[in-house]
Amino acid sequence: MAAAMFIAASTAASAQWLSGSELVTALKQGGYVIVMRHANSPQVRPDPAIVAPGNTRGERQLNENGHKTARAMGQAVKALGVPIGTVLASPTFRTMETVRGLDLGTATTFNLLGDGSEGYEYSSFEDSARFIRVRITEMPKPGTNTLIVTHVPNMEQAFGDRFSIDEGQSVIVKADGAMGTPVGTIKIDEWPGLAAARR
Repeated sequence: MAAAMFIAASTAASAQWLSGSELVTALKQGGYVIVMRHANSPQVRPDPAIVAPGNTRGERQLNENGHKTARAMGQAVKALGVPIGTVLASPTFRTMETVRGLDLGTATTFNLLGDGSEGYEYSSFEDSARFIRVRITEMPKPGTNTLIVTHVPNMEQAFGDRFSIDEGQSVIVKADGAMGTPVGTIKIDEWPGLAAARR
């Protein structure tokens, strides 16, 4: 119900839906929240023989494509001149791997951005969605955009069924201090193409 009300309110006050170069131009000015699902990760925990260094819990981790696309996205964001200020993230290993691959800033972690499957203290997807809905209303630092890296159940609960959210995909939200209005989406493998088109 809360998600439906949020989407209805956002639609009522909706900004123009942006894509491609128009979305990049908007992001370069700052004032947006990029809510991103972590990069590609197998749905099962890794075999002990291939557990990544630092993955002490044996959690799900990024696969080769996840690492590759996260790095490529981060490089493209920098090449496009899209300024990232605050970075918020789930504490899960695959999400923190995504943040490190992006290399767009040090993340502050919140259990409410997690998915509850790896032993982190957790309440519910609705509480996570509520946390996201509050954060996307908050104005980023002047001239920057806020990046939130989380999980698909939280995003689906926060945004309703308006979007089909692939691994690594971002929902771009215009923050205004009162309500966050979705204005576009970008898949993780679309960032490099956007950067190449701006050269």
